[in-house]
Amino acid sequence: MKKLLMACAATALMAGAAQAGGHAKEVGIGVILGFTGPIESLTPMMGDSAELAMTEVNESGKLMDGALTLKPVRADSTCVDSAAATAAAERLVTTDGVVAIMGADCSGVTGAVLSNVAVPNGVPMISPSATSPALSTAVDNDLFFRTAPSDARQGQVLAEILKNRGVNEVAVTYSNSDYGKGLSDSFVASFEGMGGAITLNAPHEDNKADYSAEIGALASAGGELLVVLGYADSGGKGMIQAAVDTGAFDTFMLGDGMYGDALVSELGADMEGSFGAVPWSEGAGADAFKAITDAAGINGESSFTRESYDAAALLALAIQKGGEATPAAIAASILDVANAPGEPILPGELGKALEILAGGGEVDYVGATNVELIGPGEAAGTYRYYEIKGSAFETIEFK
Repeated sequence: MKKLLMACAATALMAGAAQAGGHAKEVGIGVILGFTGPIESLTPMMGDSAELAMTEVNESGKLMDGALTLKPVRADSTCVDSAAATAAAERLVTTDGVVAIMGADCSGVTGAVLSNVAVPNGVPMISPSATSPALSTAVDNDLFFRTAPSDARQGQVLAEILKNRGVNEVAVTYSNSDYGKGLSDSFVASFEGMGGAITLNAPHEDNKADYSAEIGALASAGGELLVVLGYADSGGKGMIQAAVDTGAFDTFMLGDGMYGDALVSELGADMEGSFGAVPWSEGAGADAFKAITDAAGINGESSFTRESYDAAALLALAIQKGGEATPAAIAASILDVANAPGEPILPGELGKALEILAGGGEVDYVGATNVELIGPGEAAGTYRYYEIKGSAFETIEFK
């Protein structure tokens, strides 16, 4: 009789577990990126990387003891159209019912989504690539975080690279956007503070057919090279093409928005010896990320893929830490899972992290980018300093 009761209990337990697994509640996580627009060659890999983290969580079966699974819901930020990005984010929250947002990407649309959608609805968002320094002081009600470092740091890094190369005078062109203006301001202040000279600092509009006038003005001003702080699929690429066509400049320094395989595939032969910097990381976390993206058939070596995976992973861990899939619980728990103390967690170890949190333990999410969120949710971050050689990006050092 005792054996029969035990057998019945075991059967009931297994049936209950199967029911929980079969009826796990789906929780929507928004993935809003510029799938069209000036960085559209980068965003597919960013989206895939974020969704890889969610797949990893789902396959572990350990989110809220298997009661929840994550459902990525994509939306197009366009990168540059704030009205379109706001409308897309509103649909994510009101129609799709997402509890958090992975994104947005470009700084201007990210600020619009934050002020018009996230703050009014109390929804947390983690951007993998919005780098404008202005976002550091935006009114966010503790809802905004980012896994890419601010351009306040990037501007300094770019200036240091130039000075270390013995370059003392440059012309600068930047995308006429929140991103471009913020990075330009940071770079110019740092470079001039180090004794460098700017011959001309001029904006360019994205998506123009002809940039010869802009390049003509920059060429007339002179400079040892042209600093391009734009987008690889839009105006930044157009400025380089115009410079090459006219012979105005043959060497370029590139901001992070210019890092893209498509750019060197098309113009790399004309950019030999050019250089730049992009948020990047090295170490065990970066190696682990490469291993899981390679296994999944995702190009994890594209820019901001690591930051995208980390942003989605942090949202998942925050659900577990907060004990419920609500915007308020997620927002309150992000810093707890992102920083020490706790068990260090690398890409591919999200199931392990969920288990630790379920048992009341602490985790320190290291992730692919050596995550450390400082101040108001800012990423400390490191940069990959590279040079274009043989139509490919070759690492010089990490800064």
